[in-house]
Amino acid sequence: MKNTNTRKLVESALMVAVATVLSLFKLAELPYGGSITLASMLPVIIIAYRNGLGWGLGTGVVYAALQQVLGLKTLSYVTTPGSVIAVIMLDYIVAFTVCGLGGVFRGVVKKQNAALSLGAALACVLRYACHVISGATVWAGLSIPTTAALAYSFVYNATYMIPETIVTVLAAYYIASLLDLTRDIPVRLKHEKSASGAPMWLGIGAVSLILAALIYDVVAVFSHMQNPDSGEFDIQAFAASHIWVPVLIVTAAVALVATALLFVRRNMISRAQPAPADGDSEQPRA
Repeated sequence: MKNTNTRKLVESALMVAVATVLSLFKLAELPYGGSITLASMLPVIIIAYRNGLGWGLGTGVVYAALQQVLGLKTLSYVTTPGSVIAVIMLDYIVAFTVCGLGGVFRGVVKKQNAALSLGAALACVLRYACHVISGATVWAGLSIPTTAALAYSFVYNATYMIPETIVTVLAAYYIASLLDLTRDIPVRLKHEKSASGAPMWLGIGAVSLILAALIYDVVAVFSHMQNPDSGEFDIQAFAASHIWVPVLIVTAAVALVATALLFVRRNMISRAQPAPADGDSEQPRA
């Protein structure tokens, strides 16, 4: 028991360190808070999947506290003690502690990759909800307009949480398909060779292109959504800019290429399927 707890403690500390480092590598960062990272939540989600709810939530609290330390500058934008506490709890402590729920589908969903992916999606959705509540309350009138604050918060926080969720879920699915996370020391899973022989890189390439286009659109759009006079977030400023032209071009081009890649992959899978041999079924004798 002692050795097991020591292993869990060391593993949790290492994964918190990895998660913190990953959170510093930002694929995109929005002007009013929020960023798209290299699946920075996933290490804590894996701890929750491997070691259970208690260890997961405990590790999540530690990770959340570190995120708060890294984001201390955020507190300078709020003035009242109540708003400071709300930001700390909603945007950091609760928002990142929910990573500890990443293992709730273990034992419920049979396939490991599906269970971990669902846990990752749940953690991301709960974090998104925390940011939406914070945006509609604490940040209303600061970085989010007071009018229709909830709607603005839904849209703004979705622009980085949707790509973040996609990255996290895809990474969770890949890792859970590669390693047996239920062992004390994860080992590589053995897979049977696919009969179709369809190249996996076509699907990965299509998803990567879509994700890259989504990140570009987010950065391009929200960099223009600032009122030049007040400095506040203004969704109407996008209508007055010309950024929508390159956004539409990039989105359309990526959609066409991704569709072509998926179409080619589907055809390769279909052609690789073995055709039924003649005479496989016995014919009744006369």
